[in-house]
Amino acid sequence: MLKILTLNSIPVAGLERFPRDRYEVASEIQRPDGVVLRSYDLHGWDVPKTLRAVGRAGVGTDNIPVEDYTRRGIPVFNAPGANANAVKELVLTGMLLAARNVFPAWLFVRGLTGGDTDISRQVETGKKQFRGTELEGRTLGVVGLGAIGVKVANAAFGLGMRVIGYDPSITVPNAWQLSAHTEQALGVDQVLRESDFVTLHVPLIEATRNLVSADRLGRIKPGCVLLNFARHGIVDDQAVCEAIQQGRLGGYVCDFPNALLKDHERVIALPHLGASTRESEENCAAMVVDEVRDYLEHGHIRNSVNFPEMAMPRNGGYRMLVVNANVPHMIEGITSAIAAADINICDLLNKSRGEVACTLVDIECPPPDAVLQRVRNIAGVLGVYAL
Repeated sequence: MLKILTLNSIPVAGLERFPRDRYEVASEIQRPDGVVLRSYDLHGWDVPKTLRAVGRAGVGTDNIPVEDYTRRGIPVFNAPGANANAVKELVLTGMLLAARNVFPAWLFVRGLTGGDTDISRQVETGKKQFRGTELEGRTLGVVGLGAIGVKVANAAFGLGMRVIGYDPSITVPNAWQLSAHTEQALGVDQVLRESDFVTLHVPLIEATRNLVSADRLGRIKPGCVLLNFARHGIVDDQAVCEAIQQGRLGGYVCDFPNALLKDHERVIALPHLGASTRESEENCAAMVVDEVRDYLEHGHIRNSVNFPEMAMPRNGGYRMLVVNANVPHMIEGITSAIAAADINICDLLNKSRGEVACTLVDIECPPPDAVLQRVRNIAGVLGVYAL
């Protein structure tokens, strides 16, 4: 029986994918094989010695000390693309809210006084200050063409917008999904110069921290509206406020409020709603549960942020998974330990990523404890499992 510890409230639609005849799933459990969580902070958490996999029912893994888990031989899985539609719809909502000055107009109406005749007169007098712009014919710049960026680009084209995109690392599957009408930009600066709206869809890493800086905002198309539903830290908030004050930036829509932004009249700051839909939460939970199961049962790795992608059809009824440091002679040591027990190897797959490697070995009989221990004793081996 495999044990799964949940550290947040995970949708039942996801947890039900753990078969109850093979898994025990609970929010309080001893010696777990796997952990499924959302925003729970694992920094400083006491890692159980039995832990073999972590599944984040979402995309970002800032709440997980990934490098530490890599050194421990624990893969961290996430759910890229599972919340893409939810975020796409919120980005479109943000564009429309900004383009039509919806929030200032709503606040204006909330402040009206008097009877119906008075309100009607105030409406006719005041509405001109909220004149907006239509999206059709405007240019949307998309920085980052992953699962979300592609959906946003395609939807914007459907609204009649010109779309330009920049992503030097776009994957082949995402390129296939992207509308052929999306124009290629040569860099972030070109996107900022040519766009009426710019939306960001990149991860927060050192290379993208303050990607939109004061320097870049100095070259932005006057009146452009910036949207950030990716990560806080990609945009320099102080520079954004200064650019709005100077009239260079038309507005800022983001999912990351703070003291500087929350009351700014040209900023729409939402409370991190990007993936906050029932459908998105269920999709993320289902995806990450399937990934954790596939790893624990078959040694397959999909959508891990720190382990190599790998899968091998079963060739024989018994499988070993070895997680080890990515160093020379490891396969030699593993196969020698198996051969010493006079056990035939039916199939083998080895993949590496950075400092970690994984080896799947299909053998003709159940691996004896002595073989597992012999492999476990090899210098650099982080974990050995009979699947």
